[in-house]
Parts: sequence; C-alpha cells; structure tokens
Amino acid sequence: MSQQATPTRPTRRGRLRFVPLLIAAWLVLEIWLVTVVAGWVGWFLTLMLLLAGVFLGATVIKRAGVRAFRAAVELSKDPQSAQPQTGTSMTVLAGVLLILPGFLSDLLAVTLLLPPTRLLWRVVARRLTGSVLRSTAPVGADRFADAMRLQEQLRIHRPDGKVVQGEVVDPPTGPKGPSGPSGPDTEYRPPIAP
Repeated sequence: MSQQATPTRPTRRGRLRFVPLLIAAWLVLEIWLVTVVAGWVGWFLTLMLLLAGVFLGATVIKRAGVRAFRAAVELSKDPQSAQPQTGTSMTVLAGVLLILPGFLSDLLAVTLLLPPTRLLWRVVARRLTGSVLRSTAPVGADRFADAMRLQEQLRIHRPDGKVVQGEVVDPPTGPKGPSGPSGPDTEYRPPIAP
C-alpha cells in the first residue's frame, strides 16, 4: 500500500524569510548614507537634518490626523454622501518614515507625499493586496492574508462598499388563510455561508 503525496503550494512564510535580511541591509545602507552625508556637511548639520526630519514627520502625521478627523465628522453629518478620499494611510506612513533616522527613509517618505509617485505607490499597494486576497491560503495560515480579508469584509459595511451581503426572501406562494398569508414568516433559514 503506497501513499500518494499531494502537491502543496509553497507557503508565504517561505517567501518572507528574506525580510530580516532586507531590513538589516536597509539599516546598513542608512548608517552608511548618514556617515557619507556627515563627511560632506559635518556631524552637527547632519544631526540637525535628522532632527528636522523628526519634527517634519510629526507635523505630517498631525495634519493627516486632522484631515481624517474632518472627513469622519463630515461623514457622520451626512452618512449617505460619498466618503472622501483622504489618503491618510500613505501620509501617516510617510510621516513615520520621516521620523525614522536616516536619509533613505526620508527619500522614500518624499515619494509617498508627492502626487505622481503616490499614485504609483497606490497602484503597487492595490496589486499586492489583490494578490493576497486571491491567495488560497487557508484561514489562519497567513496573518497578512487574514488581515486583508477582514479589511475587505469591513469595507463591505461602509457606505461606499460595492458589495452588500444579504438574503433575498420571497414571500410564500399561495394563501395560508382565507385572506392570504397570516402572521409573520417563522420558517427557519440557515445562515449564509461565505
């Protein structure tokens, strides 16, 4: 009696094993770039530039929060109106990258803030999340895929959601009494399974 091996897809965890190596390479590159800039302009001015990045990042995050709060207030006043696109997530990410010490992260933050490159980053993010949503990993196997599926389910309940889950219930045919259906419909219906 022989058992036949079933082919399995490589897990996303196998593809993510290089992430710590990439983070280490990023940190080494940031430190090298700081030392190069310090060699050109001096350590004091380099420190001032890094501190300016921290204050600029905090300002960017604060403005994004205020803009998101105004959008939430507007949406609470008129829930039927189209939800405004604030771009808060990319702006907050840019602020965090500005706060991180280093010039490479600051350059990446600038690309997240400028409209042409922000559009490019948005396209890349949509493709990435689309591929994660289409992944066939079972629930619980990939935390990122689970988070994206949950975010998609939450999007359904927002006013601008394109998909509305529900169940169409047809009234029973034929009269149940002398004047038509009598009383409320109490027939059991199983829940909708995804």
